[in-house]
Amino acid sequence: RLVPRTGQGTRDHPPAQAALRERLLRAVVSCFKRHGAAAIDTPALELRETLMGKYGEDTKLIYELQDQGGELLALRYDLTVPFARYLAMNKVNSMKRYHVAKVYRRDNPATTRGRYREFYQCDFDIAGQFDPMIPDAECLKIVHEILSDLQLGDFVIKVNDRRILNGVFDVCGVPESKFIAACSTVDKLDKVPWEEVRSEMVGEKGLSPEAADRIGEYVQLHGGLDLIEQLLQDPKLSQNKLAKEGLGDMKLLFEYLTLFGITGKISFDLSLARGLDYYTGVIFEAVLLQQENEHVEELVGVGSVAGGGRYDGLVGMFDPKGRKVPCVGVSIGIERIFSILEQRLKASGEKLRTTETQVLVATPQKDLLAARLKLISELWDAGIKAEMLYKKDPKLLKQLQYCEDTGIPLAAIVGEQELADGVVKLRDVSTREEVRM
Repeated sequence: RLVPRTGQGTRDHPPAQAALRERLLRAVVSCFKRHGAAAIDTPALELRETLMGKYGEDTKLIYELQDQGGELLALRYDLTVPFARYLAMNKVNSMKRYHVAKVYRRDNPATTRGRYREFYQCDFDIAGQFDPMIPDAECLKIVHEILSDLQLGDFVIKVNDRRILNGVFDVCGVPESKFIAACSTVDKLDKVPWEEVRSEMVGEKGLSPEAADRIGEYVQLHGGLDLIEQLLQDPKLSQNKLAKEGLGDMKLLFEYLTLFGITGKISFDLSLARGLDYYTGVIFEAVLLQQENEHVEELVGVGSVAGGGRYDGLVGMFDPKGRKVPCVGVSIGIERIFSILEQRLKASGEKLRTTETQVLVATPQKDLLAARLKLISELWDAGIKAEMLYKKDPKLLKQLQYCEDTGIPLAAIVGEQELADGVVKLRDVSTREEVRM
């Protein structure tokens, strides 16, 4: 006989988890709406060629589907590439959208760390030709709002720019053909020490030891406006066109973030690279700092909970005429946040309600099923969330116990006396107070 189980790297969500996830998604979506975004939806299945070659080293994680006569398809890997495909296909030049949906990655599942093969992403993107850094600043403000709102503890949003990084590689003597490879190695600096990153650059990526040491002097720097000013004065970097552009924009970005009043949580960090190929300008990543809750030691440095950046070339890759639509966007790491909140709930022992029922329709004597059915029907028609037990003659104690177990706050009781008087007795389950109405 078949043993029932879920596929590797996937999971079911029982009611308590589903309720927590819904609460979380509602908070994120309400922030996206507050910033004026419209929702879109795209298919879970994309043409294989749409996805291939857009994700750098991660292309191997795309779920490809067998050819069943017709087109070669794959499951979407993120929500950004389908968005770019959507813009190009519909010739849209300007749009502010959000999208909450499941994506699929043929990753090695690390379920304890919230890494799955099927998981939700929540994306907000601004597409269109605008003045520099205004939309980018808004994306960072959104991350700040969401992480503050969810009260996950202290966090920092690291910011960098691909142009600055490429400028650094250039002045350190890295050939352009190795920029992307160097990028994905630098991106590991938040997880492993510089020595390991250096040996991967020299050993696996074929950079010269001198170039690696020069890169090391830059990528270990982080700070704020002061660091931007310092690098603008740097004799080598200030001569590099790309880096100069990137630093100029970074300075502008920090001015806007100062006006938003959020620079306290922002760090300009030269080691931030983000592994994806399609970023062209500003990149950012929000990291939770250690948990303040002493019960949850294993959560220290849960890592990135949001990330994004500017990808000005992606739409052009899909457009037959190469028509470009600049874009900047952010993805909220809802799964990571979900596993933190879930562990917190467990530690606190608090019970989460899984339904929103406002009132249980109850009867104290036998032969009153008709009265319950009539009353509950009136309540439903009036938009009130109501339940009753599916028994002809349930005991009153059992009905009240059901309210306690599921957190239903009120019981509407109709007995023979109430029917005769044309009233309903409303009972507050927790205080046991009753009123006739």
